[in-house]
Amino acid sequence: MQARRWFAPWLCLGMAAFMSFQALAQTQDVPVQRAEVRSWLLRIHEAAQQRNFRGTFVVSAGGQVASSRIAHYCDGVNQYERIESLDGQMRRVFRHNDLVATVWPASKVAVLEHRETLRSFPALLHTDGDRLWDHYEMRQQGGERVAGHEADVLLVRPRDGYRYGYRLWAEKVSGLLLRAEVLNGEEEVLESSAFSDVDIGVKPQPEAVIQPMKRLEGYRVDRPALSKTTYEQEGWVYKHKVPGFRHVNCVKRELGNEPAGRPAGAPPHQLLQSIFSDGLAHVSIFVEPYDAGRHRAEMLMNMGATQTLSRRYQDWWITAVGEVPPTTLRLFVQGLERKK
Repeated sequence: MQARRWFAPWLCLGMAAFMSFQALAQTQDVPVQRAEVRSWLLRIHEAAQQRNFRGTFVVSAGGQVASSRIAHYCDGVNQYERIESLDGQMRRVFRHNDLVATVWPASKVAVLEHRETLRSFPALLHTDGDRLWDHYEMRQQGGERVAGHEADVLLVRPRDGYRYGYRLWAEKVSGLLLRAEVLNGEEEVLESSAFSDVDIGVKPQPEAVIQPMKRLEGYRVDRPALSKTTYEQEGWVYKHKVPGFRHVNCVKRELGNEPAGRPAGAPPHQLLQSIFSDGLAHVSIFVEPYDAGRHRAEMLMNMGATQTLSRRYQDWWITAVGEVPPTTLRLFVQGLERKK
């Protein structure tokens, strides 16, 4: 009896605290207006480009976890980035503006290429953010601590079924994205990316990126040739377009593996990649000549939030990849046709 009397006040206090927390959470779920949506997302986007930071980030998707060390430096108009995988085969990626070097020390292979970087964690936007309101709504959900930093929590909900939702944690002072979750229609987490530790405002060290990009003696250095183009110029048309997604880039490259029996002197086969974005999500469509030796059954695969759909179309093999629902990929693939 005495134990019950002693416990009762603490139980009441605990219940009161829990109810107060619930009430606080409800009051902190605040809609963000149209102009503020653009402001919030641009702040996150610009922090990833203009801030100097260094840390470890962890990606969890499809039951698998991978971690990497990342360092990003901004020196005036120049950007420098270094990413080193901490799990599996050693891989290092160095970026100086649009020049990217991917290095595999164990096999002594390096790939050097000029490419536009897709907006992945901790960057975000693919556009200036003006049209996001048409396809997403945002709610501010208070604040939490991530990797030792205070962060604002933002819930981004899609307005239709063509895209996923997001929950974002942006550092209060800098706006740097500290954590991001991709959510399905029931707001279940499909994929998460987060810093486990990060230092913001570190001293720029561009030489830590530039020097390794120059020291490639003893490596087999591949320089894949990419050329800008448009899918229309390559003989393709999208008969049905997915609402909200716009074409942002298109390149073609030569394929290294030519099918057996190819006539001598014939021009090399090429891979065409078109990229579409709604401002947050992006979809890549790859088109290459059909090869019975490599291309088997049509398939749909997923890894966390990333879906991959492949199918044959006449003498071509089409693959669509993106962090979008399968329905969206099907619309992209079904809408692609050869010009008549």
